[in-house]
Amino acid sequence: MTLYETNTRTANRGCTVQDFDPIVYGEKHWDKTSMVNQKTPDIGFTHEDFAALLDKYDYHFSPGDIVAGTVFSLEPRGALIDIGAKTAAYIPIQEMSINRIETPEEVLQSNETREFFILTDENEDGQLTLSIRRIEYMRAWERVRQLQAEDATVRSSVFATNRGGALVRIEGLRGFIPGSHISTRKPKEDLVAEELPLKFLEVDEDRNRLVLSHRRALVERKMNRLEVGEVVIGTVRGLKPYGAFIDIGGVSGLLHISEISHDHIDTPHSVFNVNDEIKVMIIDLDAERGRISLSTKQLEPDPGDMVKNPSLVYDKAEEMAARYREQVMGLGQPSAEEPVVEEEEVAAEPAAVEEEPALAVEE
Repeated sequence: MTLYETNTRTANRGCTVQDFDPIVYGEKHWDKTSMVNQKTPDIGFTHEDFAALLDKYDYHFSPGDIVAGTVFSLEPRGALIDIGAKTAAYIPIQEMSINRIETPEEVLQSNETREFFILTDENEDGQLTLSIRRIEYMRAWERVRQLQAEDATVRSSVFATNRGGALVRIEGLRGFIPGSHISTRKPKEDLVAEELPLKFLEVDEDRNRLVLSHRRALVERKMNRLEVGEVVIGTVRGLKPYGAFIDIGGVSGLLHISEISHDHIDTPHSVFNVNDEIKVMIIDLDAERGRISLSTKQLEPDPGDMVKNPSLVYDKAEEMAARYREQVMGLGQPSAEEPVVEEEEVAAEPAAVEEEPALAVEE
């Protein structure tokens, strides 16, 4: 029974409001009209209310933002992602990975929560387009820049070759090895699926270029076991007007024409033939540029012996090298001055004309 009902019944018996106990109802006059008009608050929350609330709090997403999202629907060529927007965002399959994939399930699982990159603004339906590929792309460049700064040697398998060189993948990015920086006797085509040690030559995210060197990686490894003044046996692999390229244990060193003999030589062809096995002395090791400079001139017992009697030079090579080390290195003097050679000349057996390096990330 309500207070109003009680009051009505009491009034019907001839009682007034003042007849009520003042301790319970107080001294004020009771306004029954206000009590009748008082209503219980409506606590219902409709979909319209929720939509209005979303409009009140304008969640703004911009291209370039990285947001958390939950996968709630996988489709044949994409997926719908809940990122807290009014409309589910969409990620197409080509934006799911830096690598090629065939199905969304290779990357995403239903109800999985992860980071997404907002690729484009809302379309006419209010839907945002997302990307995982862009996040992987940014982090891959960050990683290869770090590896380059550390002068790290990385390993990767060749997945394709072209006229200019070979293609590999580093941290998911496509890298290019110029033919002049591939140090192997194999034809380039036979390198596919072979894993190579590599050093970084160029890391340029702005130009989308990642260029590596197999030759520098091998030279660095070989250099750790070589010393200036050491005599090594090598094989002539290439002859150029400016000198001979000598293979010493799988890496190529340059025997410049000025370091063949004390006598004047018109061309290295007058002294050597391709595949000749010769003894040479190391006069310089440049790990930064990946160069090994060689000499037979410093091994001549008498000036001109490399032209007149090369066998005598090879027979006395160790003796002459020891004398060289005593006279030059023992006195703390610099080794024989390294001839100035243009960068393109030091390439081991230069390959065909190199193509423009492939883009690190396919457009």
